[in-house]
Amino acid sequence: MTENPEQYPNPQQDDAYAARSYPPPPAHQPSAAWPPPAPAAPADHIKPKRAKRPVALLAAVAIVAAVIGGGSAALAESLMDNGSNGANPAGTVSGTTVSQSSKGTVSGVAQAVSPSIVEVKATSSAGQSTGAGVIVTAAGEIVTNNHVISGADSVKVSLSDGKTYTAKVVGTDPDKDLALIKVDGASGLKPASLGDSSDVAVGDQVVAIGSPEGLTGTVTSGIISALNRDVTVAKEESQGQGQDQGQDGQGQGGQGYGQQGGGDGNWPFQFGGQQFNGDTGDSTTTYKALQTDASLNPGNSGGALINMNGEIIGINSAMYSASSQNSDSSSDAGSVGLGFAIPINTVKADLAHLRAGGTNS
Repeated sequence: MTENPEQYPNPQQDDAYAARSYPPPPAHQPSAAWPPPAPAAPADHIKPKRAKRPVALLAAVAIVAAVIGGGSAALAESLMDNGSNGANPAGTVSGTTVSQSSKGTVSGVAQAVSPSIVEVKATSSAGQSTGAGVIVTAAGEIVTNNHVISGADSVKVSLSDGKTYTAKVVGTDPDKDLALIKVDGASGLKPASLGDSSDVAVGDQVVAIGSPEGLTGTVTSGIISALNRDVTVAKEESQGQGQDQGQDGQGQGGQGYGQQGGGDGNWPFQFGGQQFNGDTGDSTTTYKALQTDASLNPGNSGGALINMNGEIIGINSAMYSASSQNSDSSSDAGSVGLGFAIPINTVKADLAHLRAGGTNS
């Protein structure tokens, strides 16, 4: 058999055979790195690596991001809270007109509540008495003390803005020393927010607003000294209103607490088995009162005792003046930190009775 020389290539022909059977190699080596490493610098020119700067930069960026993120989260949470709890966007305390920034300050309470406190002047044949009152409805209903308006022929009310109105007596309750009057022709008045006197505790800060000695809108402050004090006051006009005429023909003691003949100018009351500011007479009534050391003077009767949320917690009704015990010493005149107020819960419970006319005896 003759062998075909093409079946067995000659070793010398391997290169040519490989060239015919496989593609050419790539133009570069696949394993080569790119870009090629820089030539190594001499040892004396190698600089130390500064890894701390990028790390510090990254840390600073992380902190800034956290602060911005935290602030955004706090803002979002605040907006969500305001939307969920119904808080007033103006920042007012619910049920009062005291702003959040002024809450708990005497000035904040005074600014918010003063428009709801009025001066009351009652004129009778015995003279004129001056006290205060608290607006309880926008239509002009005002709560004051019975002894301020008892026996009056005419009643005038002055608002904090200086406007003056004639008022009529709606109802009285001598047993509680309360009265309700209503101004004629007024609307859109600012009613006070009535609080809850059962929440009052000894040591609570309070603000008193009234018209002592006719000084309208006078503000004083103090604390609650005691609760549930038994205070006894006169019920009848002849005992509580000024019987002694001044030179101008007006009862000088009519500045809020009435006068009992002696000219001391205070509403007589009994407390702790003693009589203060004169003789209360035979016809008296006793009620549970809040005791305060806030300065109360003649003219504060019927005014407001207010908590630091701007809520009325009592109607000021009696105070002790040392001058009534020693009329010869003018240095002892004025408040000595012994004042009393009718709890506002007593007032709220009596409002319907007063609106119905109360008892006019």
